[in-house]
Amino acid sequence: MTSVNKKEIDKFSKMADEWWDPEGKFKPLHKFNPTRVKYLKENIIYNFKLKNKSKPLSGIKILDIGCGGGLLSEPMSRMGANVTGIDASDKNIKIAKVHSKKNKLKINYLCSSPEKLKIGKKFDVILNMEIVEHVEDIDFFLKSCSKLLKKNGLMFIATINKTLKSYVFAIVGAEYVLRWLPIGTHEWEKFVKPDDLKKILRKYDLSLSKLEGMYFNIIKNEWSISSDLSVNYIAKFIKN
Repeated sequence: MTSVNKKEIDKFSKMADEWWDPEGKFKPLHKFNPTRVKYLKENIIYNFKLKNKSKPLSGIKILDIGCGGGLLSEPMSRMGANVTGIDASDKNIKIAKVHSKKNKLKINYLCSSPEKLKIGKKFDVILNMEIVEHVEDIDFFLKSCSKLLKKNGLMFIATINKTLKSYVFAIVGAEYVLRWLPIGTHEWEKFVKPDDLKKILRKYDLSLSKLEGMYFNIIKNEWSISSDLSVNYIAKFIKN
């Protein structure tokens, strides 16, 4: 079995050169990266009771799945985490390696999917950010991810809810009207409801610890954490 959807990988490989262009095809990710970095930092510090002020994530082993060009891996590394970034697109990994080297960051980038990762260690934190809506088989994907997580480890999943509002905002609005994303970036059928996520992960000994929405304020042109789960949401799971 495989969690890799070749069509999705080809789609993102074609855009790979634009990963680090804040005005390019990944502009929306650049926009909400500060919000998700802050959210991850605060939750990891809280759960692992970390005290290091200068390198707040020091000593934490993080696996960033579907890391793309490294937009999340790099800030996690700068905060002291030991980061492994994996992506099924070889082109994404090459770009991530070049960029991290240029910024003198030690990140272990590998072209792999979670089920094929043979690394001999488990992680404190797994990041599945904006990836589950692009995989071939979400159940198999999350099962493979859970095997890589330590007991009491954290898995963060950020994705898009399967609602009428998400169709209007994430596809019609973001792709066709505002042109934030290339047309065809998302398929509504692959969006995931939080309850479905909970059911799958319960089978693999992960329980939901926190569930919050992510909201874009058009007036302020910024993202924030909110109670509205109807479009984008972020979930924190703990391995039992």
